[in-house]
Amino acid sequence: MNLHQGAVVSAPLMSERRVSVIGALLVAIGPISMALYTPAMTEIVRAFGTTEAAVKMTLSFYFAGFALAQLICGPLSDAFGRRPIVMIFMGIYVIASLIAVFTPSVELLIFSRFLQGIGAAVGVAVSRAIVRDLFTHEQSARIMNLIGLILSVGPAVSPTIGGLMLELAGWHSIFLLMLGFGFVVIIVTKFAMVETAPDRDPSRASPRGLFRSYSKLFRTPYFVGTALIMGLTSGTMYTQTTVLPFVLMDRVGLTPTQFGLGMLVQSGSFFTGTIVVYFLMRRVRSSRLVPLGLAIVALGSLALFAMLNIMPPTFLSVMIPSATFVLGIAFVMPYMMTASMAPFPHMAGAAAALTGFMQMTSGLVGGLICALIGDPVVGMSLVVPAMGLLAGLIWLVWRRLPEPKVQVRP
Repeated sequence: MNLHQGAVVSAPLMSERRVSVIGALLVAIGPISMALYTPAMTEIVRAFGTTEAAVKMTLSFYFAGFALAQLICGPLSDAFGRRPIVMIFMGIYVIASLIAVFTPSVELLIFSRFLQGIGAAVGVAVSRAIVRDLFTHEQSARIMNLIGLILSVGPAVSPTIGGLMLELAGWHSIFLLMLGFGFVVIIVTKFAMVETAPDRDPSRASPRGLFRSYSKLFRTPYFVGTALIMGLTSGTMYTQTTVLPFVLMDRVGLTPTQFGLGMLVQSGSFFTGTIVVYFLMRRVRSSRLVPLGLAIVALGSLALFAMLNIMPPTFLSVMIPSATFVLGIAFVMPYMMTASMAPFPHMAGAAAALTGFMQMTSGLVGGLICALIGDPVVGMSLVVPAMGLLAGLIWLVWRRLPEPKVQVRP
């Protein structure tokens, strides 16, 4: 299955390497803001004298803000440009982080996390749109993989850093670190990012423009399929973010520092997968890696279901299947992200935003279902495998769909 080439810029405004680094920085702020925070969740329960359910809401509201805001910031970047929208939304993130540092109650913490999600949402939409602005086809898939490679380092070490900071300086220091990260993104955007949005048109930010863009995307089965496949696979990582702290710390008995170190297994698996994909894409087309990745996801899904239902949870019985699942995601994402945006060069922000929304919404729904189930072990053993297997079934249908022509107007 070949992607349409679209218009290839002979002399791109930014190099592949530069786009990869800036894109990874923008994408990373979302998962890093979650991964840094997770070791502190049980401590925050004690600090505010509240319940686990209330603290879980800080993640749920973060997911909600992240998911919903993408639907706005993506088209806004199409209308007004990538750089100004990044600056505005990262300003929201910085303010929210400052509120979280000085929050006197869990209710205000929930609100600040919601604002953080809104601010961080700009990273996913804009980074992918920048790639589509400048590159397409296998070159785009290669950059998406490089972004994933660089991105895997941040979330890999973030739980470890969060756990160490929690024990050394308390949970407030975690939000101070997020505050600093927000300023770094603003500085890089100001001095290193080149504006790439083609044919900026403010009418695209109007309600009618938003409806026109998203209705076109939803009427394209090829796009909807890519969004669902990405959402159901990578969304499981967000789902696990809400339950793993309570599985590994409350049920298995890990300390926050041990939990942070233990998460290196999952992040290291994704890092390994992106390295393998990097070398494989030199020999085979990225589209051929998708079924292999989904097969690995299916293996991890079945292993997670079996191991958590046969024996009491242990670190290995939880993390080995989880790491297998994440390894498969690394094979799936580069091609599927490229395929989702290739037909829509003039509304890449909207396309990137909608795929990101599907990913976050899948994670949010998965986390909520786990919360409704009550037992985090049972929830993880049922919800995560179901999402992975459903993604594989959708791909079997999607691969037979006709590839749409490149759209020249939203």
